[in-house]
Amino acid sequence: MYPEIEPYDQGLLDVGDGNRVYWEVCGNPYGKPVVFLHGGPGGGSAPAHRRLFDPAAYRIVLVDQRGCGRSVPHASTPGADMSTNTTWHLVADLEAVRGHLGIDRWQVFGGSWGSTLALAYAQTHPDRVTELVLRGIFTLRQRELDWYYGGGAGSLFPEVWSRVVELVPDGDVIGGYAKLLHDPDPAVAEAAAVAWSVWEASTVTLLERPELVAAFAQPRYALAFARIENHYFLHRGWLEEGQLLRDAGKLAGIPGVIVQGRYDVATPAVTAWELHRAWPGSELVVVPDAGHAHDEPGILRALVAATDRFR
Repeated sequence: MYPEIEPYDQGLLDVGDGNRVYWEVCGNPYGKPVVFLHGGPGGGSAPAHRRLFDPAAYRIVLVDQRGCGRSVPHASTPGADMSTNTTWHLVADLEAVRGHLGIDRWQVFGGSWGSTLALAYAQTHPDRVTELVLRGIFTLRQRELDWYYGGGAGSLFPEVWSRVVELVPDGDVIGGYAKLLHDPDPAVAEAAAVAWSVWEASTVTLLERPELVAAFAQPRYALAFARIENHYFLHRGWLEEGQLLRDAGKLAGIPGVIVQGRYDVATPAVTAWELHRAWPGSELVVVPDAGHAHDEPGILRALVAATDRFR
């Protein structure tokens, strides 16, 4: 990764509906624009994400999506309103940030949920995208949700999965947690949020990282992460089934690299393969010794190689 760097500009942009989204810019003010789309949804951006891009070549934009990170209001607050937090609100927010910063076209970089949002944005505004760099492909199809929240992935991590399902005896994890995460008893909501978030933190790396699990278990982070993620999954991202793969032809002419860990449990490699086949001119890089996280060594090398190539 490139050395640590601080933003030279940042702010909160009013995007309507009572929401203000955090944005920051670092790197070369006259460089090639790139926007980093974080995962989750609800994960927020972090200083390490700036380091995926050559700061001498890129004008690096990071955005915290609605309800998380440094954006306000924060979804961890009691009674958080999720009604105006959808995929299409986030696509419109990106256009608002792009216009606010005076950017005509930019490279779009997204991993996990960020790949979902990147695809939705690029298929809606292909004329605004110079390249796509995607990692850990997730398209919110029912089969993908069933794998991760229906027991498929749980068969590989039974001890962690048991702590998820013990809170929903009927087995409906997504529907059951939708109620628990907004329970009027803060203790109930917090316990559900931690169980949901720890499940993800325990399964996104090839080898478990205790420090990552501990970070995801912090109540404020866990509440926003779990509430936003569950809200999106409950509503299938406000996408038609298979929409992002069906419409991949709209990406023709946009250069792109897809980076995928072979042993990605959260977003199995089949979806990346299917996207690659549906997207004319895309390149698929399968990392043989990696899971899902962006900072696993092989994935990191492939991502930085891609951003270096496009600079």
